[in-house]
Amino acid sequence: MQKDILKKILAKPGEKHKVSDFETNYTANLVKEKSTNLLEENIQELAVLQDKLYAQDRYSILVIFQAMDAAGKDGTVKHVMSGINPQGCQVYSFKQPSAEELDHDYLWRIYRCLPERGRIGIFNRSHYEDVLVAKVHPSIVLNGKLPKINTIEDISDKFWKKRYRQINNMERHLTENGTIIIKFFLNVSKEEQKKRFLDRLDDESKNWKFSASDIKESEYWDDYMKAYSDMLTYTSTEDAPWYVIPADNKWFMRYAVGQIICDRLQEIDLHYPILSNAAKAEIEDAKRAFSDDLIIKKNPSAGRKTKQVKTLKDKRKSKKRRATR
Repeated sequence: MQKDILKKILAKPGEKHKVSDFETNYTANLVKEKSTNLLEENIQELAVLQDKLYAQDRYSILVIFQAMDAAGKDGTVKHVMSGINPQGCQVYSFKQPSAEELDHDYLWRIYRCLPERGRIGIFNRSHYEDVLVAKVHPSIVLNGKLPKINTIEDISDKFWKKRYRQINNMERHLTENGTIIIKFFLNVSKEEQKKRFLDRLDDESKNWKFSASDIKESEYWDDYMKAYSDMLTYTSTEDAPWYVIPADNKWFMRYAVGQIICDRLQEIDLHYPILSNAAKAEIEDAKRAFSDDLIIKKNPSAGRKTKQVKTLKDKRKSKKRRATR
């Protein structure tokens, strides 16, 4: 991706950020048709890169999506990942923790869903819910039954900064062990969100997407923007930076996500496994064996040629012996 575009959407590590500093309708002077064509190119490129990733079996890719409701997470996953092999990709959506998950630390369920080497893992929402929704609704933290956290008053700024540190440490550990983490915050405006909610209500095929909680949560918009701003400030790191993707125009959002994923995969040394000399020799032997087999199947007489020649010679010798008697 061009540096001037990247500068617009990268939450630079080590700096203080506000969501309002990032444009929701930025399109880098691209038009929809051009952006769509670029996305198709990226889909094809991603298929090639994924094939190498799977064959090499040395790295794993973790793509994280966070956003307000109706920002377009599901659609982005559907379009950008449309060309890859399903065998090498897995998608997890993290919702309200189960009773079992609440009996462990908040990162436990995340570790269970991390992608294996050679695979692409996609988190539709993630461990960041525990510094976003939980920060807007701190009563959620109390469900975790943490030591010395008995009331909402016990949840201080120090508590949240500790969580940011824990998340950063986890992501650094994963990165150092071969997991490439790519984090996207799909940044939709409040006006565009309302428009999409109305579309869901007016279109019967989209009614199932609507939840009464959507209206309730939209009332906490300012609180969420503050939580997202803190998330960008404290967890955009050199190991795993945040990309703040303008989400008001879905066609640009999908292009940008696809382009960044391709760029990040191209930065690592992805290639098909290099075979040893012994393995190469076995392949050459196999080629000859299969080739000979195909020749015989196409022309069965080829395999009997030598034997037929010998038989004719034997017949001639027999005739000579009979003639001399």
